[in-house]
Amino acid sequence: MSQNRFLWGVIVISLVCVILLAGCEDRYRYVCQNPDKFDLPECQKPRCLFTQTCPEYLVAPILTTKIEPLKVEEKKADDDKK
Repeated sequence: MSQNRFLWGVIVISLVCVILLAGCEDRYRYVCQNPDKFDLPECQKPRCLFTQTCPEYLVAPILTTKIEPLKVEEKKADDDKK
């Protein structure tokens, strides 16, 4: 009886793990977020303007531009303003 309960426990835990891992796919919420699909008609203006799914709206601009750290003098000037 104890072995059957253990076996069923192992089976249930294995199934739960498989189901949870199946959800770990690389997916995009919107089609136009996928860089491979930027050239699709629905990702081109003017069509994407209506739905606001243009790639430049969906892809974070912080990823495309480098933000420079504040220099010491700029930090001092900001602190003096406070």
